[in-house]
Amino acid sequence: MWRSIVSLHHCTIRKWSIHVCQSIAHSCSAHCRLSAAAPARQLATQVVNRALSAMVYVILFLMGIRLALLPNLASNLLRIGVYTAVIALCILAMNVLALGLLEKALPWRGAVAHTPPPSCWRMILDSLKLCAVLLAGFVLGLIHWSGFSLATQASELLLILLLWLVGIQLRNSGMTLRQIFLNRRELLVVVVSALAAVLLGLPLSTGLALASAYGWYSLSGILITDAFGPVIGSAAFFNDLVRELLAIMLIPLLIRHHRTTALELCGATSMDFTLPVLQRSGGMEIVPAAIVQFFLLSLLAPVLIALFSVHANG
Repeated sequence: MWRSIVSLHHCTIRKWSIHVCQSIAHSCSAHCRLSAAAPARQLATQVVNRALSAMVYVILFLMGIRLALLPNLASNLLRIGVYTAVIALCILAMNVLALGLLEKALPWRGAVAHTPPPSCWRMILDSLKLCAVLLAGFVLGLIHWSGFSLATQASELLLILLLWLVGIQLRNSGMTLRQIFLNRRELLVVVVSALAAVLLGLPLSTGLALASAYGWYSLSGILITDAFGPVIGSAAFFNDLVRELLAIMLIPLLIRHHRTTALELCGATSMDFTLPVLQRSGGMEIVPAAIVQFFLLSLLAPVLIALFSVHANG
C-alpha cells in the first residue's frame, strides 16, 4: 500500500514538474517573442520619427521656394509680418485671459520641480533651424528657375505622406481612449483654447484656420499654404513658431502659480520641444497632462484647419 502511495506521489510530482517546466518554457518563449518584438517596434518608431522630421524640412524648403515666386514680393512680405504680429499677440492675450479664469475656477494643486530648466537658448535654436530651412528655400527660389513651378505639386504629394506618418506616430503613442476622454482638466483646457481661437477669428474662416493650429507650425504652415497660398501659409508658420518660442521663455516664469496657462501655451508642441521645459520646471506630474494635450490637439488641429479651409474656399 505504501509503495502504491509513494508511486502515486512520485507520479504526481513528475506530472506537476513537467507541467511547471512546460509553463516556464511557454513563458520564456512568449517573453522572448515580446523581447524580440519590442526592439523591432522601437526601431520602426525611430524610423517614422526621423522620416517625419526629414519630411518637415523638405516641405518647408519647398514652401520657401513658393514664397519667393510670389508677385509683388516686398508688399507680401510686409503683409506676412503684420499678420504674424497681430495674430500671435491676439491669440496669446485671449489664451492667457481665458485660462486665467479656468485656473480660478479649477486650481491645479501639485508640487513644482526645483531642478534647473534646460537651456532656453538651445531650444530656441532648435526651433529656428526650421526658419533657416524656409529661408534657404526662399533664397534659392529667387533664382526663378523654371523647374521650381513643380514645387506646389511636390509639396502636395509630400503633405499626404507627412499626414500618414503623423497618423502612425499618434498610433504608436500608446494612449487609450479612456485616458483621453476621461481627463476632465485637459478637456477643459482644449475647450477654452478652442473657444478663444474661435472668438478671435469669428468673422473670417481664414482667421479661424490660422488660430486652429495650436502652435504646430511644421504642419499649419504646410496645410494653410496649400489651402490659402504662400502668404497666409507663411503667416501661419511664423505665428505658431512665435507661440512656441514665447512658451519656451514663459514656462519657467508661469509654472509655479499658473500651471494650466504654462501648459496650454505649448499647444500641440507639449510633447515636442517644450516637453523638457515642462518636465524640468513642473515635475513629472505635468508630463501625463502634456501627453494628453499633445494627443488631443494633434488630432484636432488638422481637422479644424481642413474644415475652415473648405468653408473659406467653398
